[in-house]
Amino acid sequence: MTVLQQISIACPLIFLAGFVDSVAGGGGLISLPAYYLTGMTSHFAIGSNKFSSCIGTVFSTARFFRSGSIYIWPASTAAVFALLGSYIGAKSALLLDDYFLRIAMLFMLPIAAVVILSQGKKKNQDKSTFSQIPFRKAIILCGIIGFVLGMYDGFFGPGTGTFLILAFTSILGFDTKTACGNTKVVNLASNIAALAAFITAGKVQYAVAAPAALCSVAGHWLGSGLAIKKGAKFIRPFMVFVLIMLFVKVGLDILV
Repeated sequence: MTVLQQISIACPLIFLAGFVDSVAGGGGLISLPAYYLTGMTSHFAIGSNKFSSCIGTVFSTARFFRSGSIYIWPASTAAVFALLGSYIGAKSALLLDDYFLRIAMLFMLPIAAVVILSQGKKKNQDKSTFSQIPFRKAIILCGIIGFVLGMYDGFFGPGTGTFLILAFTSILGFDTKTACGNTKVVNLASNIAALAAFITAGKVQYAVAAPAALCSVAGHWLGSGLAIKKGAKFIRPFMVFVLIMLFVKVGLDILV
């Protein structure tokens, strides 16, 4: 497959992934398979995916920040721990053979789906109750959320944004829109750390990842704007969409 063919396959899907990711997380469920469709091995697919998603997330994060939809210190605390967790997760992924990484992904997807399904039964909050949590406890919870989901993002990736939104709403009590904004900060940190690991290992195919990154920026910019404007009523259906994609992906992996 030529580079031009790879770009023509990846770019439209990366745009869609950026849009979905900026709204409800889970864009990796679209973007990572998109890179696989170009014929890349697992390590290059994940590395290239981190490159394009990282650049796209910069723009959606900036847009949420400008709108005042980010609670700085909880998001920053989780982001610092996500940096460490993501780097450890990415290094762990690089140690695995391509075949075993695919097997690991096959087992992790249904686990991710079960977690989202169980959390999805709880009503998301439209009003923040974060201020009711003691400061010390809030710091600890932010650190745990950032480290655990950062490690997951570095090792695997798909669904991380959705998990973060669920964590910020159900564990820390943020309203949906602020949780989405906080998620962008943490996701950006984990993406940067994982990307550093893949770049140093030489596992990014820039000829495809660079143009795909431009499409990711467009998707993130459009999606974040709609999420900020329309809020929870717009974000929630996309979280359900991500859940459906998780189950479809599991079914396809089992059949193939």
